[in-house]
Amino acid sequence: MTPTAPAPISVLLVGDDDDDAALLQVQLADAPVVLRRARSVDEALGALDVDCVLLDLPATGTEDLSGLLWLLRQPGTHAVVVRTTQADPELGLRVIAAGAQDLLVKGEMGGATLYRVLRYAVQRRQAEVQERELYRAQVRDYEASRLERALLPSPLVGDGSMEVLVGYRAGRDGLLGGDFYDVVERADGSIAAVVGDVAGHGPDEAALGATLRTAWRTAMLADLPPARVLDVVEQILAAERGRPEIFATAVMVVVSPDRASLDLYLCGHPTPFALGRETHPLPSDLRGRALGIPALGGWRPQQVELGESWRVVLFTDGMLETTIDGTDQRLGEEGLAELMAGQVRAEQARHRVDGDPATIVDRIMEAVSLRHGGNLVDDTAIVVLGWDPLR
Repeated sequence: MTPTAPAPISVLLVGDDDDDAALLQVQLADAPVVLRRARSVDEALGALDVDCVLLDLPATGTEDLSGLLWLLRQPGTHAVVVRTTQADPELGLRVIAAGAQDLLVKGEMGGATLYRVLRYAVQRRQAEVQERELYRAQVRDYEASRLERALLPSPLVGDGSMEVLVGYRAGRDGLLGGDFYDVVERADGSIAAVVGDVAGHGPDEAALGATLRTAWRTAMLADLPPARVLDVVEQILAAERGRPEIFATAVMVVVSPDRASLDLYLCGHPTPFALGRETHPLPSDLRGRALGIPALGGWRPQQVELGESWRVVLFTDGMLETTIDGTDQRLGEEGLAELMAGQVRAEQARHRVDGDPATIVDRIMEAVSLRHGGNLVDDTAIVVLGWDPLR
């Protein structure tokens, strides 16, 4: 089998010596090299879309490496090889330390050797770029993992009779956003849950969401009154947000120790649903403002009677605002309620196959994605709390 010829490499010579440029052209005439020319570093600007830059240092003034440093600061993946007329080991160390791939002395090698040096420099540079990208990916994965642990906690509930299900699905880009949730059991036996959404998307919003979630859990476990907990979370939001216009919506419920009722706090957030075969929103007469909004008024609880057996679902607005079937029409409150009710009816008809790990939360999130026609654009958090004395 005939070996495949190597792909040509593109080289930009930066130097003002015409005779030297002509000699270099002759030396590389038989090598797979596309040689370009720029007389100065300034002229090289805009011509750096090459595999390698071959920079000539002047015969005098080799102490000045400003041209090399300028080239190394430019965006791109090109290698940089320096040529000089002086065989100075100290200069070589300085050039390599600055970031160049190699230093050549003019006249010390023929065309074949020169070509190999240039190709090896390109390969080293590509390896450096790949290693850097791998490191960046590892850092991103590490930071995403840290945010995930902060945003997606394990519920801290000791009452095994309570149904506590949580779920989170990142948006289409796969990155965590500013949605968060948490569930804890308080000292008096009540169960508190929160779902929140920091306005905006990106790592800053995700970090802020993680901070607010941690503040909420800390305040709850410190046994502060629920309304005071929201005050604390808002104070943390004001202190930690990067811009004064950043706000967060949230919904919080506190289920009474006897599990017969809950207090509902709405902070500019969608109303939770009573989840069942006929799913519908909970009463929401006492709506409060979003956290971080400079307006008067706080948050008053609305007591909701639950009955002997019940399920409540809290969710972020990504579920309501998702478009359906590739159109601009949004799912909305009625559409989401009917979709959830359908999943409850299907669950009851199925009686859950033994060993099937999918929960009602999993099935609801999957059904919303299917109704949308793919992964949701916005990230989504969901919490289901349930109580059945016969369970």
